[in-house]
Amino acid sequence: MSFVHLRTHTEYSVVDGILRIDDAVRAARQGGQPALAITDLANLFGAVKFYRACRDAGIKPLIGADLWLQPEYGERQASRLLVLVQDSRGYRHLSELLARAWTTPTNRAQAWVRWDWLEAAADGLIVLSGAEYGAIGQALLAGDAARARALAQRAAAAFPGRFYLELQRAGLPGQETLVQATVPLAAALGLPVVATHPVQFLEPDDFEAHEARVCIAEGETLANPRRVKRFTREQWLRPAADMAALFADVPSALANTVHIAARCNLRLTLGQPRLPDFPTPLRDDGTPTPIETHFRDLSLRGLQWRLEQLFADPTEREARRQPYLQRLEFEIGVIVKMGFAGYFLIVGDFIRWARDNGCPVGPGRGSGAGSLVAYALGITDLDPLRYKLLFERFLNPERVSMPDFDIDFCQGNRDRVID
Repeated sequence: MSFVHLRTHTEYSVVDGILRIDDAVRAARQGGQPALAITDLANLFGAVKFYRACRDAGIKPLIGADLWLQPEYGERQASRLLVLVQDSRGYRHLSELLARAWTTPTNRAQAWVRWDWLEAAADGLIVLSGAEYGAIGQALLAGDAARARALAQRAAAAFPGRFYLELQRAGLPGQETLVQATVPLAAALGLPVVATHPVQFLEPDDFEAHEARVCIAEGETLANPRRVKRFTREQWLRPAADMAALFADVPSALANTVHIAARCNLRLTLGQPRLPDFPTPLRDDGTPTPIETHFRDLSLRGLQWRLEQLFADPTEREARRQPYLQRLEFEIGVIVKMGFAGYFLIVGDFIRWARDNGCPVGPGRGSGAGSLVAYALGITDLDPLRYKLLFERFLNPERVSMPDFDIDFCQGNRDRVID
């Protein structure tokens, strides 16, 4: 194989992509490509869908993102870098970088990543320079070779053996000039080059539809003669043979696309619940209490509190305790076996916060009201034994999906609970 596409904006790049994931994967399979990358602009929204589609088609999925880098001293505008995930550690790092970029209010229009954040999250990531949109490319096009050299050295130090200077020939102004300046820089610094193609749509005939999409995103009109045109008809998902011919004079740039694809080996576990780690109290030896133990302790304490509410007379309470205790132990066993102890603790935690902070909460609806553990933890306010409600309707070993509590929060206060 002579070439692998490493730069692809799909429909999830809302401002400049119309390539549908299923179409991209189908085209890659028909073209005999063994791997394909998704690198949407500042997001991973399509990553799981893309991963599944590629695996089903027998294609190796490469996950990444086109990142905006916050302007640094001497830069007038944000630059871009392409980041590809090598493994699960890199996937977590890229997810954290994007989450931080979107939640840190540095720019209203774009999710900017700071360079120091990227350096701190370098493990598991392969970085491409961004071609003409990258800071190195912008410096070379401006004739500032010294700055380009310094930026390339910094990136190479932050990503040892995992930083590539990017070459593109997609018919955009200045790209060939940049190729002629980048190759000597790479040779002088001993850095590898890699050929990429900025894919935005599936076929050449999709160019007009893509331009309309861009105009919608930018508030422009197609007929405006002064509109800045940032894309060309060449930015379709070109066959590998076309790309091999386009970069026949730089064979190492083609070979490195295949080498990068071989270095990226992310495996995602799908279809299993992924719950946050619920903090548990420390034991006497300073280690956290196992979550199953903490869950059981809280459930038993909650049951005692409920029984005191239900049966004020101690004698009656003791006479009625055993059926409740048996039911509670049965439910705890099922919940722990299915790995949902943390789920119950999380839901109980935010419902308890709501009630303690003046946010009215409903008593519980649906099959979740059949759980005595939920009643003991304060998630629901209905005694399932009194109303003969079945726990098995809510949760049982045959159910493969997450348990589902139907909870009603006061409309005027629910944002406080979410916060």
